[in-house]
Amino acid sequence: MFGAIWGAVIGAVLLLGTTAQADCAGKNLLNALPIQAQAELRARAAAHPFAIGNFWLAERDAARIYLIGTYHFDDPRHAATLAQLRPLLKTTRVLLVEAGPSEEVSLHQRLADEPALILNTKGPTLPELLTPETWQLLSKAVRARGIPPVMVAKLQPWYVSMLLSMPLCGLNSAAAENGLDRQLMLAAAAEAIPIKALEPYDTVLRIFGDMPQSEQLDMVTMALATEASSADMMTTLADSYFAQEGRLIWEFNRLQSHEVLGYSSQRIDADLAKMEQVMMIDRNRAWIAKIEAAAQQGQVLAAFGALHLSGEAGVLRLLEQQGYHISRQPLP
Repeated sequence: MFGAIWGAVIGAVLLLGTTAQADCAGKNLLNALPIQAQAELRARAAAHPFAIGNFWLAERDAARIYLIGTYHFDDPRHAATLAQLRPLLKTTRVLLVEAGPSEEVSLHQRLADEPALILNTKGPTLPELLTPETWQLLSKAVRARGIPPVMVAKLQPWYVSMLLSMPLCGLNSAAAENGLDRQLMLAAAAEAIPIKALEPYDTVLRIFGDMPQSEQLDMVTMALATEASSADMMTTLADSYFAQEGRLIWEFNRLQSHEVLGYSSQRIDADLAKMEQVMMIDRNRAWIAKIEAAAQQGQVLAAFGALHLSGEAGVLRLLEQQGYHISRQPLP
């Protein structure tokens, strides 16, 4: 969902001096649920349009837009997907991604030039903002990642929550920067196909930066609640993606939130709805005009996080509402 910002976060984490590594052999938490609970989750996911499928074609008159939902981290299973897409690239006029090479450079440069984007340079630090118990939990979690707590104390809470969501095995630049998005960009560059961004490089930075501090602190609390199972969550996410069940992982995330956070159901549902609005729906709506404009110039391949595909305000439904015929395409 976050695209290029993950690479920037992991790069900054490495600069903090982390040396911790671990095997990423987590278990699939979905498969560990009772059969009835799995069926209920799949039923909830299926209630949303385009809940299953990673590869689609949108057609209207002469316009042809191929859309591939991506997984932003490295995985050997990407090889089969990339092999399927390579012939398509040869007939594609432009590759659209969340953030292209120039946007990634701009993002890294901005983070280097403006430390306040990720550092809390004013006001109380995390040990002062969090309860003593929560700060101790956070300190233990970052030490396991090879980062002294004193170096985390002045980080912006949203940034810390992203760090906590990464399992130890994911804390390397190769894992964070070699997802399907990056592999497609390399393949497009080899074919001299233009690569254009769907949004400004600082979109996600602005989203998090505009969040009230209280909401950012809630993100830290939520991340700590599931931090011990982060490797399992990454395995679950990857397996669901390659099963082409993108919407299912969102429903599973909802279930996990209700089970581990200890908040009221109303609060959790409201928080998830707000996150979906700012991180997915608003961005989806902003992308449509750029996708349609590109399609006027020839065949398009648009690659972005798979969670953006499904739902009433997903990219596929929004294109359908613009008169496009949507058809699922085969993947290995």
